Amino acid sequence: MTEVKDRLTQDHAELSDTLMVRRYFAKFDRISGHLGRVAAELETEGTLSRTETRVLGRYLTALTRSFLALSHKYLMTGRADGAPRLTFDWHESGFPVAQELMLMAVDAANVAKHLAGIASVEELKDRMVRQIVGEQTLPTALQFALSQRLYYEALAQGGMFLSRNDPEAQWIENIDERRKYLIHWAVFDTQVNLPVIYLMDLEDSGRKPLPSDDRRWPQAQQHLMAQSVDGLKLLTIATGFDTDFPDLHPKRLRRIHLGPMYSSAYTLQSGPISQVLTTAKAPAGEDWALVWTVEDLIADRTELVKDGWFSTVERQIFKRDPFLGQDMDHGATRMERMVILPERPFQVLMELNPPGFRDVRKFIVGAGGRIISTR
Repeated sequence: MTEVKDRLTQDHAELSDTLMVRRYFAKFDRISGHLGRVAAELETEGTLSRTETRVLGRYLTALTRSFLALSHKYLMTGRADGAPRLTFDWHESGFPVAQELMLMAVDAANVAKHLAGIASVEELKDRMVRQIVGEQTLPTALQFALSQRLYYEALAQGGMFLSRNDPEAQWIENIDERRKYLIHWAVFDTQVNLPVIYLMDLEDSGRKPLPSDDRRWPQAQQHLMAQSVDGLKLLTIATGFDTDFPDLHPKRLRRIHLGPMYSSAYTLQSGPISQVLTTAKAPAGEDWALVWTVEDLIADRTELVKDGWFSTVERQIFKRDPFLGQDMDHGATRMERMVILPERPFQVLMELNPPGFRDVRKFIVGAGGRIISTR
């Protein structure tokens, strides 16, 4: 672990070695390629609808693009003077810290200015060849400039998973006089340094369709983004929204945590997962495990409550987990944890059979990227 850490805080570290940076992003590129297959498996079994799978796939693709852009930005770490270093959460999440994505959003907003100050890819490559042939020296500075050019070009293409990904409304169907939507949004949560995706099934009894209502929709978007904090229970988020918007009726709210990512080469894990990865001694590229957590809150029924002297409004009554006592209530109807991991760590996990993983669903990455689901 020491070769990974150049400057440590309690939970964060910098990657300063070129090869370690490239392996880090290669690992995430490999992992992200499996997430869509897991989502497809969840759709096949009915856990996700086709619309939900498509929406989730958009966020997974956006996350892949963000990591690709960052891999360009940090391509010359440790090799070029002034090259930036990636800061990541080595203790809790395994992902880059949230500040990395915040800075990416700032860079994206000024991308035209950045691109105007860097020569084109073709010109930089031509200058690199001329320096190698004419001066017989490594064109390190030009390589760094090229890496930054590729970073900003990736940002210019858009479609990134940023620190804030504002709510969008997907119409599903009309139910009598109501319109049903799937509202979705995502954040890179600063508390846990993880990408978090929210899905809300919503019925709209307002006069105008929600996405075209220039009064309610901006307010609803702002409300949801302000409440998208990992420390808040789903019950708190849903009941607050239900109270503040009398003609918007949340019927289901889900929160999906993509991560943590554990790797014996990059993260300091504790508990059973540490023993699993250490014992597995898997080859490079297969020494990882990614946890995927889904919290689900479902409306059980509705009640009419007084709103002033002469009117009533509809309120949702949400199901709570019947197997948890009040002291353990996590504010959801149910919670499911899943882990995605290659075959070798899975084999060790089954051999050790630690108690904390017996109820965790496993997705094993087999030959050719085939996903095998088991309990």
